[in-house]
Amino acid sequence: MTDVTLIPLSQADREQFILDNQEAFNYGALEEFGRRDDHFEEDGQIISRETIDRSIDDGEAYRIMLGGRPVGGVVIKVDGDRGDLELLFVSPRAHSKGIGYAAWRAVERLHPEVAVWETVTPYFEKRNIHFYVNRCGFHIVEFYNSHHPDPNDPDAGNEADERFPDGMFRFEKRMK
Repeated sequence: MTDVTLIPLSQADREQFILDNQEAFNYGALEEFGRRDDHFEEDGQIISRETIDRSIDDGEAYRIMLGGRPVGGVVIKVDGDRGDLELLFVSPRAHSKGIGYAAWRAVERLHPEVAVWETVTPYFEKRNIHFYVNRCGFHIVEFYNSHHPDPNDPDAGNEADERFPDGMFRFEKRMK
């Protein structure tokens, strides 16, 4: 998909970016469970505004553009030769068109210095798991759950962490 580009997120587009991100993340959960509130970080949202805001503030945020219009977004953090894919979303109205993969390839080109990329996704996000493993070349390297909490998540493994009680997969992609 040649007309997919990444543009830095502007402050004027931040609110819409957050809303679009929540819509995309809710889509997967609602597709899997219907309206089951036990997987939502805040009322009606699988990913909270606070989580998205923190990712944007701590990383590099980009709008995914297709033919000049926004169709998704990505937030990454890069520290030397390590990269963290914080968020990557495509509007449900634009799924299955190669947009996410084209955006991911653009991220890789943006940071050729990264030797290892990492990301996480909830156990139920089959679409994401397929995308990361089968399309983008990531490997599942760890499964966080109540018996093996994420050491980087201050809420993991305690009563405050009710968001993903059945676990999260951690993925890595080692670049050649």
